[in-house]
Amino acid sequence: MKPTLLALLIGCQVLLVVSQLFLKHAMNLAARTPRPTAQVAFFGFLFIAAMTLWFLLWLGFLQVMPLSQVLPWEGLSPVLLVLGAALFLREKVAREAWLGITLISAGVVLVSVS
Repeated sequence: MKPTLLALLIGCQVLLVVSQLFLKHAMNLAARTPRPTAQVAFFGFLFIAAMTLWFLLWLGFLQVMPLSQVLPWEGLSPVLLVLGAALFLREKVAREAWLGITLISAGVVLVSVS
């Protein structure tokens, strides 16, 4: 696999995670009283924009690569999402969850190199 394609695949998964973090942040803002409507709308728009870009990139990968090479990269999404939630949303992650993340990462690596 070419380094450029690999970087784009990783970037695509990061974009998916970023979009989900935007949505979670918008929902957290929506739960506040009084509701900051402009901020909720802004982060909701960012979610839609990032998710749309991710979808278009993902369709492009499916056109130029075999599904067996593209699909294992979906396994990175939960790993990156938990890391993003812990870093940016200050969510607590249990030790068992970190063990699961490690196992998922190992599985993605094993499937990708085979």
